[in-house]
Amino acid sequence: MDKNTVIGFILIACVLIGFSWWNRPSEEEIKAQQELVEKEEAARKQAAAQKKAEEAKKTAQKALALEDSTALFHSALKGTANDIVLKNDKLELTLSTKGGTFTKAVIKGFKDREGNSDVTLFAGDEQQLDFKLEGKENNISTQDLYFTASAVTDSTVTMTADAGNGRKIEMKYLLGRDYLTHFSMVVTGMEGLFSTKTKTMGINWRERCRQQERGHAFENRYATLTYKKKGSGTDYLNEASEEIDEKIEKPLDWVAFKTQFFSAMMIAKTEFAANSSLTSIPEDKQSDYLKKYNADLETTFDPKGQTATELEFFFGPNDFRLLKSVEKESRFGKDLKMERLVYLGWPLIRYINRWFTLYVFDWLTKLGINMGFVLILITLLLKAITYPLVKKSYMSSAKMRVLRPKIEEATKQYDKPEDQMQRSQAQMQLYNQYGVSPLSGCLPALIQMPIWIAMFNFVPNAIQLRGESFLWIKDLSTYDPILEWGTHIWGIGNHLSLTCILFCVANILYSFMTMRQQRDQMVGEQAQQMKYMQWMMYAMPVMFFFIFNDYSAGLNFYYFISLFFSAAIMFILRKTTNDEKLLAILEARYRENKNNPKKKTGGLAARLEAMQQQQQEMQRKREELERRKRDLRNRNQ
Repeated sequence: MDKNTVIGFILIACVLIGFSWWNRPSEEEIKAQQELVEKEEAARKQAAAQKKAEEAKKTAQKALALEDSTALFHSALKGTANDIVLKNDKLELTLSTKGGTFTKAVIKGFKDREGNSDVTLFAGDEQQLDFKLEGKENNISTQDLYFTASAVTDSTVTMTADAGNGRKIEMKYLLGRDYLTHFSMVVTGMEGLFSTKTKTMGINWRERCRQQERGHAFENRYATLTYKKKGSGTDYLNEASEEIDEKIEKPLDWVAFKTQFFSAMMIAKTEFAANSSLTSIPEDKQSDYLKKYNADLETTFDPKGQTATELEFFFGPNDFRLLKSVEKESRFGKDLKMERLVYLGWPLIRYINRWFTLYVFDWLTKLGINMGFVLILITLLLKAITYPLVKKSYMSSAKMRVLRPKIEEATKQYDKPEDQMQRSQAQMQLYNQYGVSPLSGCLPALIQMPIWIAMFNFVPNAIQLRGESFLWIKDLSTYDPILEWGTHIWGIGNHLSLTCILFCVANILYSFMTMRQQRDQMVGEQAQQMKYMQWMMYAMPVMFFFIFNDYSAGLNFYYFISLFFSAAIMFILRKTTNDEKLLAILEARYRENKNNPKKKTGGLAARLEAMQQQQQEMQRKREELERRKRDLRNRNQ
């Protein structure tokens, strides 16, 4: 370090010290800041004390309200909570006589992440359902009441809460042949207890949603509180928000607490009234839960007891075909669109998945082959369908490659920056004379992108992949770790996924092949610009690694084999293309077009020529305007 550098550092230090000393606060300012801090602290303590007092007051009011509400049901205040089990071959539901609603749901035939033979959707207080009736003097909450069970079979139970003097609440459950349960509630002898304006019943439904799959972060992306608007489509609360609480202004047909592969859904016979309140709060990764769901709803209620309030509950897998068949079992006769629980993407992408991918997937699945081979066969089929367009695109690029020396020679006189428009126009004219379209080289990406997006939405939602193994992959629906560790690392997590590494490596190799192909066909400055672009293209696979490391092995495997086959097709086309014969064909076409003076420039070349003419006309008008201004100044002088 020389003397000037040392002196420079000393001067910088002196400036910084002097500036700090000059800007330090005075004693009066320090005292004022301390007083402000003390006032803020006192205000915080006062606010905390006030909040605590309000909470204590609310607790006391709630206890008093509970005492008033249950006074009507004095015989139902005390009792023993007994479990009633409804079951069939696919579902087992446990109901408690305390509250008269579900306390456990077990979906049969699907292994949980611990390897048990069935999936427990919820148990205990993880899900709670409370029906609220507002009376003239007393409010009724079914969660506080003990019910008596009667007419108990494997598929039916009647829950009755006795209020005395012939007054009662009766709730009936009927489990169907698979995942749908019908519910009805009616009151008897209680008409005089409700206001004449009482036409609705409040429903508070909440669930602490269990983590069912191996990857918490990945499953959480597909865990959403989903709902269907009456006479419209479905929607959902943003799954990525830290906490979201929405008021839905339109009436709803159903509300569903959804995980990646399983859902709990409540369906209204008439509707859930407008302004339903829906809440979704993400849970911590270490909690083994995904989200806290809450739905505050209202539906029709007859205080005279002549018409029952009817609901239906679905506890089952998110299987597109199964959901459509379950909907047909509903007693309500609505177009429920239950299959929308399986998200298939945006409208265009959903159309591809709905009318192509699903049918192909179903057909291959029925053959009884391994799901890994199903993904390979789907990839081969898609490559076969798109091959004619890919070949046409490649041949267009090959034509530009063999013409590159001629294009460079014909346009070398336009070497100045201001000649770029003329250079581009000359290139387009030559391409047009040789019968080549420069835009055709972009076709593979345009073809491939919708398919990649469609599979991005389809594969993670395909429950058929859940628990299916292939080669080294134990479960195609979650990540396949080649290495795991205990500490969470930002951007990577706690593992390395082998299929993700393979996908990213294949992406780098495929990018290298496509960049070389594009570089070989570009002329002049375009070729120089491509050198800078290639680093961005190589950086994308690295970015994909951080995105896809915790994605499902099935999705990464599909992308890997898709890139592999794309690279193989490009390699074969390159080896089977005779550049000399191709150039001879182009030269013949050039001579034919050159001898035809009536042939007009078309396509991109024509548009560039029109743009240049417009630019030249604008330049001419500017020069004419400047000339007039000069003449006017000269006359004034």
